Amino acid sequence: MSDPRGKRAFLSLGSNVGDRRAMLAAACDALAALPGTALVAASGVYETAPHDYADQPDFLNQVVCVETALEPHDLLTQCQRIESEHGRVRGLRFGPRTLDIDILLFQDVELEEPDLMLPHPRMLSRAFVLVPLAEVWGFARDMPGLDVLQLAQDTARDQPVRLYSPAEA
Repeated sequence: MSDPRGKRAFLSLGSNVGDRRAMLAAACDALAALPGTALVAASGVYETAPHDYADQPDFLNQVVCVETALEPHDLLTQCQRIESEHGRVRGLRFGPRTLDIDILLFQDVELEEPDLMLPHPRMLSRAFVLVPLAEVWGFARDMPGLDVLQLAQDTARDQPVRLYSPAEA
């Protein structure tokens, strides 16, 4: 029997081109406006150095928890639409982008398909994902039994993640 409340999903948001903070806020608004979807929680915003391709500006990152009636592939399609509407151009892998939205985890779902892997295959090695995820992990429902707080602490030792303060910008 399906959950009438919808399924919980955690998404990672990132931006390093243009008004990074405004891009994350716009992504939150767009996700909350999806059919059958509500924004349950949002982490603070963190600033991090680029991870896989160093020659680009620093990123702002955030993790949100949504509750959605959408299926995982439909949510992915909507995330990609939101990215495009906010100027995302897919070019250099791990390169600069106005907006990046990755589905990290989806309640009761494990997938390994070419276009979507759940849980996200690289999330456990990225402090810029784990630190904000730890903030909102209390909203998890029927997710893998991960010690997200410990994983966040472990990865953040080698990958600096700092809470973003607009006054410093």
